[in-house]
Order: sequence, then structure tokens, then C-alpha cells
Amino acid sequence: MPLTLKKLHPSFGAQLLNTDLRAIKPGAIGEFVDLMDEHAVCAVPHEVPLTNEQHINFSKLLGPMERSAKKIAGTGKRLPYNEIIDQSNLGPQGTIYKNGDRRLAFKRANRLWHTDMSFYQVRATYSILSAHIVPPEGGNTELIDMRAVYHDLPDAMKKRLDDMSAEHCYWHSRTLGGGPSPSIEEKAGRPPAIHPLVIENRRTLRKSLYLASHIRSIQGMEKNQGAKLLKELNEFATQKQYILSYKWSVGDVLIWDNLATMHRATPFPDQTYVRDMRRTTCREFEI
Repeated sequence: MPLTLKKLHPSFGAQLLNTDLRAIKPGAIGEFVDLMDEHAVCAVPHEVPLTNEQHINFSKLLGPMERSAKKIAGTGKRLPYNEIIDQSNLGPQGTIYKNGDRRLAFKRANRLWHTDMSFYQVRATYSILSAHIVPPEGGNTELIDMRAVYHDLPDAMKKRLDDMSAEHCYWHSRTLGGGPSPSIEEKAGRPPAIHPLVIENRRTLRKSLYLASHIRSIQGMEKNQGAKLLKELNEFATQKQYILSYKWSVGDVLIWDNLATMHRATPFPDQTYVRDMRRTTCREFEI
């Protein structure tokens, strides 16, 4: 059955209608990838959330999966699956993290604009986020079409960015977002990675600006100059016309292409309400 959809934003994003990700077979995944190349973000509602196993099984169709990500010190495991990243405000015992807990502080850093796992040398491709419990207020996910951003940059800026690369560091964004300084062991577990500021989809040849709050510096630029350029690029990218704000319902699955978008979580009363979101992440094939 061909996929049917409705647009979520003038330049990107689509909601798939009458689609059950549990029913998509390996032979049909090519059509889904084509749709992601066009829209970069797809929302797929379900009456009940995917089980963790169903979530993982669908994600495997989209490429190699991230497994056993390095944990923040003191973080237990609420969900016993190496492929699932727990994006909830719940601790290992299923209770809400208290204010002041360093683990919650790190999670709140996801409210900064970022690209998943850009701090790894082998980059993330698709993120697949599944809603199990949604708070009654706040907690939207906002996304930016970084292809449209690059397209609209002045030609002089595009030329300036040619061959520029940036250093992405997980701990930079965590502390920038209000989290505590990492331990020596934590730093060693997630070293920085270098990536170009402009990347190209190998299938469509469409270019994107590759930004994230994880960026600590621009290669070959003095610190203040690099920070000034990053500020200029981020201010351009986060203009209202590029942003899609997605309001969640239980059972929704939101899939985005990290090589074509940037995103952030929006605040909600995280000491009052549970927000149980579970993410899998696919990665590039290692060369």
C-alpha cells in the first residue's frame, strides 16, 4: 500500500496517515527512506505506543543502530534495552528526578538546539522517538529544516563555509545547558569529533548546514571569532519560518534525519508531570 501523508510545515515534515510502523516490511523501507529524503521529518501516530521490541525492530530497517551509549555517572537503567535511550524525566526506579539531580540537569540540556550524536565521529542518521506518556502541557519537540537554512544563506556565507569544520563535544552542550562539569572518566568516554559545517545528502545531493549546541569550536579559527560565526549561523537558522513545533500524543512516533535537521525539546513542568519518551538512533555505516 503506498504511503499517504499530510504536510506539517511548508518546507518539511509530514504526518503519515493510516500507517503502522509495526507492519512495514524490509522490502518497503526504500519508499520510506525516499520520503525521509524529501521531508526530513515524519510523524506516525499509533493508537497505543510501540513496544520496546517493536520500536527496535522498525529502527533496524533504517540502518546500523547505536547501542550501549555511555551513561552519565550514577544513572541506572530503567529500560533494559541497549538500543533504547531513555529520554524521560524518570530515574531507574520509575520516579521523577528531583530538582538538583545532576542527571536531570543533563537531560534539561536537550532544550538547546542540537543534532543527535554529532559528538561521535560516525554520525547519527535517523532518530526515532516514541511517546509513552505525554505531559498535559509543554514538552513539544521543535525541529529546523537545515536544508532550507543552507539554501537561504547569502552566497558570500556559503562560500565562506566551504571546507570549514567544527569540533563537536557532548560535554560542551551539557554544561552550556546548565549541567555540572563531567568527571575525568565521563570525558574519556565521550571524546570530541570533527565534522564539516556543510554536508551533502549522497542520494539527493541536497546540502545542509550541520549545526548543534555540541559545537565547541571551529577548526582553524580563534575562539572568539569562531563563537561569533556560530552565533550568527544559529541566529539565522532559528528564525521562526524554519521551525516546526510538534505537539505529542501518546503512541506518536517522530522520526527525523539528523543530517538534515536540528531539534530541541521544549520545557514542561518536569517536577510535576511525567514525560516518558524513548529514542532509538541509527548511524552511518562505518568506512
